[in-house]
Amino acid sequence: MSIRHVTAIAVIIFLVDQASKLYVVHFLNLKENFAIDVINPILNFRMAWNTGINFGLFDSGGEVSRWILVVLSFVISFGLLWWIRKSKNAVRQISVALIIGGALGNALDRIIFGAVADFLNMSCCGVQNPFSFNLADVAIFLGAFVLIVWDKNEREVA
Repeated sequence: MSIRHVTAIAVIIFLVDQASKLYVVHFLNLKENFAIDVINPILNFRMAWNTGINFGLFDSGGEVSRWILVVLSFVISFGLLWWIRKSKNAVRQISVALIIGGALGNALDRIIFGAVADFLNMSCCGVQNPFSFNLADVAIFLGAFVLIVWDKNEREVA
């Protein structure tokens, strides 16, 4: 894989995230309906505008924190792209692409709406999850998890 492939995967993740938000938040009008049961209670759409980071942490900074998070998303994305540019490890490259695509998807939300559009809510087994998330969050989490686990396993093998 090349840096072009990493960029292409990141763009695909970005576009899938933005398309899902466009469909659910705007086309299904979740921004006004606030809740749509899909497969209750396992999968539901619950509208949440997240001005902070994961689980709403650091959401009290207003416009300053909004733009700090946007800039931070770009800095981290370009830093990861720079770091991965010479890697030949496909798993590492795909993981970085997932993180970049997700980070830029959430950054665009912050630029356009002032907050990240979160809408996925999953609960199970009598435990009600109060938090919502989006596909960009899934991509970031999955990419970071695989990157951490993969690198840990790579070090143990070496």
